[in-house]
Amino acid sequence: MTDSIMSKAATMEIPINSNGDTGTLPEDDSLEQAAKLQWSLDEKVGSSRGTRDLQQVMVSGPNLNETSIVSGGYGGAAEGIIPTSSIKGPAVRYNAEFNKRIPVKGLGSNMHHSSSSSSMMAEEATRGVAVEKLETVKKWGLNTYKCTKQMISERFGRGSRTVDLELEAQIEVLRDTKRKYENVLRLARALTNHFYNMVQTQHALGDTFADLSQKSPELRDEFGYNAETQKLLCKNGETLLGAVNFFVSSINTLVNKTMEDTLMTIKMYESARLEFDAYRSDLEELSLGPRDAVAMARIEAAQQQYQVQKDKYERLRSDVIIKLKFLEENKVKVMHKQLLLFHNAISAYFAGNQEQLEQTLKQFNIKLRPPGADKPSWLEEQ
Repeated sequence: MTDSIMSKAATMEIPINSNGDTGTLPEDDSLEQAAKLQWSLDEKVGSSRGTRDLQQVMVSGPNLNETSIVSGGYGGAAEGIIPTSSIKGPAVRYNAEFNKRIPVKGLGSNMHHSSSSSSMMAEEATRGVAVEKLETVKKWGLNTYKCTKQMISERFGRGSRTVDLELEAQIEVLRDTKRKYENVLRLARALTNHFYNMVQTQHALGDTFADLSQKSPELRDEFGYNAETQKLLCKNGETLLGAVNFFVSSINTLVNKTMEDTLMTIKMYESARLEFDAYRSDLEELSLGPRDAVAMARIEAAQQQYQVQKDKYERLRSDVIIKLKFLEENKVKVMHKQLLLFHNAISAYFAGNQEQLEQTLKQFNIKLRPPGADKPSWLEEQ
């Protein structure tokens, strides 16, 4: 009875094609899907452990002893169940060339390596900036120490300093000239303020005389003459104010811009001279010391720094000489024009020569502002 059941089951499970040949048993789809899933996980994660698990599955296969094959086409359930212990051989054959054909790259190790390299680069950049700042502070401190030492030595008469007698004299003349021109500028501004107040007073006085001439019939002519005189003086005063303001503006530009720019270059020159003398004194001290290998290296470095400071000093010295020359030429040209303007305007005003006063302004291309030009318009006030 058992043999008949077994023979019937075996007959059921062998498929026959159209030619009558027996076909091979189909492979289990679940095994193929498991292999493909494990392969994809291997490629994404890059784990060698996943590769070993896949190999183990492919070698050993599923536990066929715990499964069963159910046939179709016959009615009884008991008749279609065949124990799988009777089936011999592995379900899947292991291919040893599989890992050689498909290389597996470890993404996790690459990510760790890239993050560590980026962090190392950031640390190196930070360390480089810190070293650069430290080196800058070190150089600044050493330079400040040497310059301070040289300055104290010069003040106490112990150190020597480089002196250009001709250039020093020109610099002193410039500083004295600037102080005198600043005094002229201060007095010219005071004159402008006082004269402006006088013109405003004359304008108010003329308006008062004109009003009284209308309200006093018996003194109409007298008030009228004085009103016209004050209005004429006010007009001439405004013309003179235009000339004086132009004079003040030109002197201010000469003193606070042109001369100041030259004095800034002179300050840079004096600072370079102090640094040059400091490094020169340092080189002289090293030259008087021993001549061993360490001392010779220090002397060579001091010689290079001395040469750098010497070039800087000579360059700034040349700049100061050129600027002093141009400043003198510019000063003479500007002051010649402004002094002539000031003299002609003052003389014409106090002589009562209105035509000469107006001609003076035309000669120097001075345009007067209309009354109330400094006040904002009604649109700006809104």
